[in-house]
Amino acid sequence: MLSPHEIAALMVLSGAKSHRELDPADIGALVERQLVRLEAATADRRQIRVTGKGRQLLEAICSGR
Repeated sequence: MLSPHEIAALMVLSGAKSHRELDPADIGALVERQLVRLEAATADRRQIRVTGKGRQLLEAICSGR
């Protein structure tokens, strides 16, 4: 089960290019659950992408299912 903070982080990540304000622990939990993945944007910076599983969860939350 996701915490409210993790759900909020997933929502932010689905629409934002910046994730600096998010708690790294929340991002780690989302990666563990395969709701987001880390990708190398440059040698010293990573980009976070919401996975298909993460998008399905967001759709279910937003539609009330």
